[in-house]
Amino acid sequence: MITLYCFGPMCGLPEVSPYVTKTEVQLKLLGLPYTKERSRPDQSPKGQLPFIDDDGARIADSYFIREHLERKHGKDLDAGLDARQRAEAWALERMIENSFAPTMVYSRWLIPENFEKGPAHFVDGAPEELRPKLREELVARVREALRAVGVARHTDDEVVALGARSLAALSELLGDKPYLFGARPAGVDAAAFGALAGILTPFFDSPLRRKAEGFANLTAYTARLMKEFYPEHPWEAPRPARPGA
Repeated sequence: MITLYCFGPMCGLPEVSPYVTKTEVQLKLLGLPYTKERSRPDQSPKGQLPFIDDDGARIADSYFIREHLERKHGKDLDAGLDARQRAEAWALERMIENSFAPTMVYSRWLIPENFEKGPAHFVDGAPEELRPKLREELVARVREALRAVGVARHTDDEVVALGARSLAALSELLGDKPYLFGARPAGVDAAAFGALAGILTPFFDSPLRRKAEGFANLTAYTARLMKEFYPEHPWEAPRPARPGA
């Protein structure tokens, strides 16, 4: 049996981490039975979530989890894609996770109002007198990680511009198709859905969320996949983008 280790539901999402969401959706696409268990990054082999335990094999990182599952179970999330489409799917996934996702993380962690509503509660289990210091350390670590990838070196407006550029590219590539490569979902749809749900959740407000709400096909795609993969989870339709947002 496969156990998926996760953060759990939070911030208006069935799973607060877009990377855990990606892996869970891929498990569902592969048709593999699994259970979920809450965990912490320091319990993972690589210090990050998700990780899985598959009959004693502990695999961390969503990419390597997918690779392990496909190889072990003889399945292919990109079945039906030709060589060029597989290359495009890989490039698109890298854009989502290496370019867009950091702008989403910035919106959650480095906009103070969003941090206080969401990530600040990650330390609620600690003694009350320790929480302010732990929250400061959390923000400092995330800021440093985002600075290392470049995002936190930019102004707020520049971060939004980078995120919006990725959203525009994703919208153009999706077009009016049900999934990114046509009538059937591919592995990259799980990554796109996790990241889009992460920015579109009504729990957080940010300029980047309002940009995302302006792409009707992306909001419809996110709502459709939420209903498909998390039918029990209520999902609030995004409000129309404000003029000039």
